[in-house]
Amino acid sequence: MRKFIGYKDLIINFNKRCSNGTLSHAHLICGEDGIGKSVLALNLAKLILKGDLDREYVDIINYKPEKTSFGVDDVRGIIEEVQKKPFEGDKKVIIIHEGNKLTVQAQNALLKTIEEPPLGVYIIILCESLELVLDTIKSRCEIFKLTPLSKEELYEYVEIKGYDKNAPETKAAIAFSSGIPGRIDRYLNDDKLKELRDKVIMLLIKITKNDPEALLEEEEVLNSYKGDKEEVLSIIGDFIRDILIHKEIENENLIINSDKINEIKELTREMSFRKLNNLISSIEEARRNIKSNVNWAITIRVMLMSFLEV
Repeated sequence: MRKFIGYKDLIINFNKRCSNGTLSHAHLICGEDGIGKSVLALNLAKLILKGDLDREYVDIINYKPEKTSFGVDDVRGIIEEVQKKPFEGDKKVIIIHEGNKLTVQAQNALLKTIEEPPLGVYIIILCESLELVLDTIKSRCEIFKLTPLSKEELYEYVEIKGYDKNAPETKAAIAFSSGIPGRIDRYLNDDKLKELRDKVIMLLIKITKNDPEALLEEEEVLNSYKGDKEEVLSIIGDFIRDILIHKEIENENLIINSDKINEIKELTREMSFRKLNNLISSIEEARRNIKSNVNWAITIRVMLMSFLEV
């Protein structure tokens, strides 16, 4: 499977079942954003059609939510498409992206189609978490849970993408990715992410000054990232982890944010273990507040104030 890294056993097994006619008609691919669900689904769909992996097929139909959720009306459109005959052969594949955005009503409306699709129709649903998918849907699908890639696979990925695998920035991107290849691309190409990382390191430097007014200036900045709550907390956590590691063993090879090593060294000198542990506790509390649907602005205010303690 050209230009796709990882999950070789899954792909080999899937291809065998395509060949011997034992393939399930409904599949659920679960994994974090950026792990490669869409690319995998497309390649599996082409295997189902027994087609050339390098060409496009009209009998592979993609559905992506245009709003924050998939409603019953959207599902009706999918059901109508399912009933149409394939154009090129005797098989058709429907790929539903961001399936975790399907409302409960929409999932129930889709249930019968998943359970008894017309002959030759296959459905692949992609989701980031199985928690929001009804058990009745899951029980009728073959489930593939995609786990993070190995370090070797990530280096293979950066070579295919044309990145310099020996460049310090690429190595930092691999460490930042936590095994999610899409995060490598974001680290190297997403200006918004670079800006956020710059702001987080400035926030940590301000914490060492113990100046409440200066720190609270960052409140409005962080509030603007309401749509990236988890990522904000993860990036802060990654920097704190780097500071702790450098403070304990001074091994720069283990630093995730190696492009910020000078700032990390400065923070290592300025922050005590007690202070760093307090920051970790504050971030964990912020995560719990997010899961409890506490307002993001309030979560940020509480977290920043707790950063000043110790």
